[in-house]
Amino acid sequence: MNSKADSDTAGLTLNLALLTLILGTGGTFQYGLHISLINAPAKYIQTFINGTWQHRYGSSLQPDTVLLLWSFIVSVYSIGGLLGALAVGHLSVTFGRKKTQLYNNLAALLGALLMGMSQTAHSFEMIILGRLCYGINAGVSLNLHTMYIGECAPQRLRGMITVTVSFFIALGKLMGFVIGLREFMGSEELWPYLMAVSAIPALIQLATLPFFPESPRYLLIDKGDTDGCLKAMQQLWGPGDHSLEVKEMLKEKMAMEGNQIKGMKDLLSDRSVRWQMIMMVLTCGGIQLIGINAVYFYAYDVFQNAGIRESQIPYVSLGIGLTEILTTILCGSVIDCLGRKVLLWMNYGVLTLTLALLTTTLSLQENYSWLPYGSSMLIFIFTFSFGLGPGGVSCVLPTELFIQSYRPAAYSLIGIMNWIGLFVLALVFPFIEVEALGPFCFIFFLLYCFFMTVFTLLMLPETKDKSIIEILESFNHLNTREKNHIPIYDTQL
Repeated sequence: MNSKADSDTAGLTLNLALLTLILGTGGTFQYGLHISLINAPAKYIQTFINGTWQHRYGSSLQPDTVLLLWSFIVSVYSIGGLLGALAVGHLSVTFGRKKTQLYNNLAALLGALLMGMSQTAHSFEMIILGRLCYGINAGVSLNLHTMYIGECAPQRLRGMITVTVSFFIALGKLMGFVIGLREFMGSEELWPYLMAVSAIPALIQLATLPFFPESPRYLLIDKGDTDGCLKAMQQLWGPGDHSLEVKEMLKEKMAMEGNQIKGMKDLLSDRSVRWQMIMMVLTCGGIQLIGINAVYFYAYDVFQNAGIRESQIPYVSLGIGLTEILTTILCGSVIDCLGRKVLLWMNYGVLTLTLALLTTTLSLQENYSWLPYGSSMLIFIFTFSFGLGPGGVSCVLPTELFIQSYRPAAYSLIGIMNWIGLFVLALVFPFIEVEALGPFCFIFFLLYCFFMTVFTLLMLPETKDKSIIEILESFNHLNTREKNHIPIYDTQL
């Protein structure tokens, strides 16, 4: 059944806009912040590690040992993120979306305290523990923020609201670059305070989120609290008749009748959600295979070869961050009009073409003086297409592809895949780039983007303007061949 009539009454209210801002501030903003923030104080932290060792033991560390400890400080963030992703499914069901998000800020505050006190305590181990805490916080919020805001959004605005998850990631990256500049906090005296800056968004969310409701879907489907669900809807969507939205949720609850909340093993083995799981894994779990972080890694060399002075490259890099922010805003503006499918296959196609051209310009740039400028432009085009397509749409799909019983496990799975992918990419890509393939290092990403262009064009059903039950029905032609498919109820409620 289509709930369009009801959706028309559910607009973007002030409360929903404020909840979106507050969830983003203490949610995926933190993830983006620490992806970029760690670059600015790198040399100061390495000097601190060596100075601390000399203060304790009277001898300096070998440069290779300092580099090893620094690499562990960088990579332990991914280990913490993986731990958070493993825990988020259980925590979000046990405590609810809102309480888990609130408790998660304690990990960020502990990390900030360890970072801020590390220099005073002459302990680089505190930096390692702080980065681990930041990783746990980001691992939880990267998935929980998406789940929470997606369940709070009315059907008509679900795409636009959920894409804000990607916007706050991009905003966090940009803010990390900005406050890490020498003119702000990127100095040797201020680096401990720079690394402790995550306490500010954590405190903001702790102070403001208690005034907002729990996810309406969680209240009704998981807790059976119809009154609480209606109250949450009215607070977030404004007064009006939300009975059709409630009706759709009750249908989803009936589809779950007799089923427990599913774990990751159930998600991977249950044939009734086989194609949803495949599509989620490819579009959301494989986001690192697009190569966005690899392109960021290569951007420094490209800009340098284009003749940009080394001291100016951090400022040019801000342009990439601004591009990603603008494209996520654009994605949020058009996703509920153009749809998820169109944005995915078209932008995967642009990404494929851009990577092919970038590989060509990088391999030939020594022969033509103007080609580095072409490579620089291609990096901006790549960033634009990523944010408009997979970067934004992948935030929306997990909420839409699964009913409530599978959703926490789905978010845990894509979180685990993303954190493992980020860790492996950071570990392996420099060796592929420098020692193996050089400018041809993007071939793997190019092949993945080409495959996803074809796959999303031919296989992915459109999900815009559809209820969760209607989306499940669109997968029936793929899943009904399998046994024990999810029943779709048409009961008049």
